[in-house]
Amino acid sequence: MNERVRLTAWVRGRVQGVGFRWFTRANALRIGGLAGFASNLSDGRVQVVAEGERTNCEQLLDWLRGDDTPGRVDGVTEIWDTPRGGYETFEIR
Repeated sequence: MNERVRLTAWVRGRVQGVGFRWFTRANALRIGGLAGFASNLSDGRVQVVAEGERTNCEQLLDWLRGDDTPGRVDGVTEIWDTPRGGYETFEIR
């Protein structure tokens, strides 16, 4: 059984002003079954919150850590939690 989870990831590097949130949303929608958001933080990082099946969240995390992202990712810190709900789709904030 594939459990439902909440992934919160903080992406650091050159990830603002390069379309990073847009591509994150596009990949979340491509993977499917994910709801949440991508948001710029004042310290230059992007916060990504995704809720859905663990395998789908893991696919998004793999993409965040991969070489196919816009800009430059220097690192990703993530935490896993239980879903809280409240998201209808995956959006840019």
